[in-house]
Amino acid sequence: MVTGEFHNSLDDKGRLLVPSRIRNDISGDHLILTRGVDRCLWLFPPEEWTQFSENLLKQTSLLQGKARMIQRRIIGPAQEVEIDKAGRISIPQTLREHARLKKECVILGIQRYIEVWDEKEFQGYWDEHEAEFQEAAEEMGNLLAF
Repeated sequence: MVTGEFHNSLDDKGRLLVPSRIRNDISGDHLILTRGVDRCLWLFPPEEWTQFSENLLKQTSLLQGKARMIQRRIIGPAQEVEIDKAGRISIPQTLREHARLKKECVILGIQRYIEVWDEKEFQGYWDEHEAEFQEAAEEMGNLLAF
């Protein structure tokens, strides 16, 4: 998978263009779309989704309430979406509502998966969490020494 930040518009039919740099790194013509943590959506190539969802299920128990909550939030709404000939995916209304997608979107390639954010939600997230990020970067500095 590719990394990078891309900005594209959601069309009137709820379709979003997947950037060509990302499409070029995906084998096949479909992705798995689900709710992410925070106010974003997650897109996975099928093989990454299989690995992720199987690991999540192995690490959780149906007998634990918090585990069921995670499964319902992430695995339950997951849907396969096809990349059409124009390079777009159709985002179902329920998932658009979850991420508060309106028109302008931010697409983040994070190697093994992709995040889709409403542009204003994404900016608001960083406005709210910048100090936390600085603190986390400071703490992780020792782990990431070159």
